[in-house]
Amino acid sequence: MEIKGKVAVITGAASGIGRAAAAELRRQGIGALGLVDLADAVHDVAAEITAQAGDGVVRAFQGDTTDATFRHEVFETLRHEHGPVNICVPAAGITRDALAVKLNKDKGKANLYPVENFRQVVEVNLIAPVYWALEMVAQQAEHRFTRGLKKWHPEEGTQGVVVFIGSVSSQGNKGQISYASTKVGLEGAASTLMIEAMFYGVRCAVLHPGFTDTPMVRALGEDYIENHVLPATQIKRLIRPEEIADAIAFLIRNSAVSGQLWADAGWHPMPT
Repeated sequence: MEIKGKVAVITGAASGIGRAAAAELRRQGIGALGLVDLADAVHDVAAEITAQAGDGVVRAFQGDTTDATFRHEVFETLRHEHGPVNICVPAAGITRDALAVKLNKDKGKANLYPVENFRQVVEVNLIAPVYWALEMVAQQAEHRFTRGLKKWHPEEGTQGVVVFIGSVSSQGNKGQISYASTKVGLEGAASTLMIEAMFYGVRCAVLHPGFTDTPMVRALGEDYIENHVLPATQIKRLIRPEEIADAIAFLIRNSAVSGQLWADAGWHPMPT
């Protein structure tokens, strides 16, 4: 699907992969771009991307991606001002890393990973992205209905694309019981939604980035990155956010690609 002139929503757009994806879509001529983030920095990012060369409208929406009312308002605003959304990249995510079971060596008692942390990560990383995607599919379904169209036919061309942001942690990663669960969960969601959403001409895919130079990864600490991340990465450096953004754009443009794409720089878990 061509990016130029389309309407897109990106969550987690104030930093990291979301921010880089926004800049890339702007560079490729997106018609209207809704940037979503909980942080007020999303307004600065929108202003910065607006100042870049090219036409199109960039608008910031500050709010919680798990809030259904906020989500619906974002989509309705974009539909009212620019038409139905064609591209959805729900990139917002969090980590709450800790061992699944940690033994207190002094008392001999085992502590379980906090269930409230697990629920929070699931809400942000799995349920919210799926429902941002569903909101876009719903707009496309309603748009077809208003034009008297039913089942999509290939000669119409792709009408929409969802790119979920997975992770190499979906293969399993020490200390990430909740995060890894949500990222592998996106695979099942995308596979199911792809089957259903193609009725309206919407494709779905999952991009699994490796360790990327984002605030989330930098928060792991330089020692951890040097000793546990880079040695297990073939290119011996963190992936640049712009490289992941390029992969996102590729998934949007190339209709022959479905399922999962790994942008992992050859990373593999190290033996414990």
